[in-house]
Amino acid sequence: YLREYRTYFHVSRSDGVSESTCYETIKWIENTLIKHPDFALSGRKALLKSDREYELVLIDATETPIERP
Repeated sequence: YLREYRTYFHVSRSDGVSESTCYETIKWIENTLIKHPDFALSGRKALLKSDREYELVLIDATETPIERP
């Protein structure tokens, strides 16, 4: 298991673009996905009223300090 948290700097160097271009591209992709109906989440009230059963998936997004050399 390998965790790698790449910064905009490292991603931009890998793809041969500037750091600001990398940032703008990632923000555009995120905003496009947020607007798409396939990625829309129902509100809490809609989920509570629903008779459907849901499978629960938890994602750990906790920030942890990493010792760097």
